[in-house]
Amino acid sequence: MGGTVNNVYCVGRNYVLHAEELGNEVPAEPLIFLKPSHAAVALDKAVIELPKDAGMIHYEGELVLRIARDYVPGMTVDELVDVMALGLDFTLRDIQSDLKKKGLPWTPAKGFRNAAPLTPYIAFPEQEELEATDFTVRKNGVEVQRGNVQNMIFPLQKIIDFIASRYGLGKDDIIFTGTPAGVGPVVPGDSFELFWGDKLLGTCLIG
Repeated sequence: MGGTVNNVYCVGRNYVLHAEELGNEVPAEPLIFLKPSHAAVALDKAVIELPKDAGMIHYEGELVLRIARDYVPGMTVDELVDVMALGLDFTLRDIQSDLKKKGLPWTPAKGFRNAAPLTPYIAFPEQEELEATDFTVRKNGVEVQRGNVQNMIFPLQKIIDFIASRYGLGKDDIIFTGTPAGVGPVVPGDSFELFWGDKLLGTCLIG
């Protein structure tokens, strides 16, 4: 992570197996929610403090895009995205479940401070490399998630066009593109390592 962060868009339920593991329906169109920019913090040997006494907290590893310029209709992903990162979408799961039952917005469960840590950015790869490379999350040294853009329900171009047409998309916006299966609980003392292929992009410790 580096530089300014404006809007933080997030895609929910963008991998079939993740939707199924939480008992959610697979959406017919991208399910978009927002986190405050204050939720975005560096995931670079960081100690990350999460809410205490808020029930179960889950990690969700994701591929994150940074938008390099203001969107103009017809622009491709390669024209809009200069760099990418990996991130953790931390979720207060008990609170989110209660909000869902009441039909209320997810912000209290998704938008707290430190809820969107990001690794340092790397160059956005060509499509061939993007599809050939998995991203992985290791918790306490054990792989718990593995994702690939080919397994997304909605491809990156669809996500970008959808967000831009509904909400607007501009320079320094970032997009969390959804998490694969394997989400699970977080407790103080847990460590996380996020890999792009065999390259370690960032680590953190939960305080």
